[in-house]
Parts: sequence; structure tokens; C-alpha cells
Amino acid sequence: MTALRRGFKTEANDIARQVRQELGLRLADPLDPLRLAEHLGIPVLPLTDFHRDVPDVVRHFTKVNRKEFSGVTVFRGPARLIVFNDSHSDGRQASDLAHELAHALLQHPPGPALDGSGCRDWDQELEEEANWLAGALLVSDEAAIAVARSKMPIENAARKYGVSSKMMRFRLNVSGAHARVQRAKW
Repeated sequence: MTALRRGFKTEANDIARQVRQELGLRLADPLDPLRLAEHLGIPVLPLTDFHRDVPDVVRHFTKVNRKEFSGVTVFRGPARLIVFNDSHSDGRQASDLAHELAHALLQHPPGPALDGSGCRDWDQELEEEANWLAGALLVSDEAAIAVARSKMPIENAARKYGVSSKMMRFRLNVSGAHARVQRAKW
């Protein structure tokens, strides 16, 4: 895991707040990635929509080895299109979509999918930034604090916010939500 640049986490939280404001949401409200994609004008397609064009590819990524493909942003000039693996759980799909939308919000430049030898190519720093912002979009610091304050079980909170239990636990930990709620009691 690459260290995020100085100040990025604060920047990500600010972006998550701004996005919620633009969507007319309160800071602790759940965020629907599909609604955000529509707001940003980015079309989103499930992988299974391509079953007629590339049936073997769809079968491979939805049945044989689902872990190999989560989502991708496809560029055509300045236009973006997101394709996501709809065979994943709802919480995973939300994270995958939020990750791709985070790339757009951060204005990350497009890059080649494969290197010269045919292996996957990616910029680790940009991927880490998109991962971090995706979490902040789905479960804002304010949402994590609200969950901690309510003492809601992680599974219930994950369902409320449309994320996996793993993502909810991560956001509760990295936001310091439980410690912040404890300090506020003192």
C-alpha cells in the first residue's frame, strides 16, 4: 500500500461533503453511486449487458473467475463510461462504482489498461486515492460518527449505507468514529 500524499484524506472528506451538498443530501446520509454517476453525466453499464457481444468474456468474469474484474472506466476522448461487474454483491458493486467515480472526481487521467507485455498496468498512487475517496463517498466521516453514536451493529449500518460490512468496519476505524464519540462524551 502506497502512502497517500499529504493532505489527501482531508481533501477526500471535503470532496465527499461537496458531493453530498450537490446531491441535496445531509452529511451523514447514504450516497447512491448510481445517482452520483447520473449527476456527473457518466453512463454506467453492468458487465452482463455485453453478453451478446462477448459471451465468453462475460461468462468468465461473472461465473468462472469473478474476482478478476470489478469495474473499469472506458474513455472516448473526454467522455467516460463505467462498466462494472454486476455478479458481485451489492456492497461490492457500490464500492466498485464509487472507486471509478472517484477517479472522475479527482480528474485522474486515463491510462493504458495493459503494459507492453500484456500485463495489467495501473498507477498505484491514483488507485489508492480512488480507493480512499470511494470509502469517504460511501460512508462519510459524519456517517461513521452517526453509526458509532447510535451503536448500530456493523451489519445493519452496512445495509443502511449499501456497503459491505468490511467497508463499514474500515470507515469506522479510519475515521476514528468510536474514539471521537467517546471523547465527545467527556
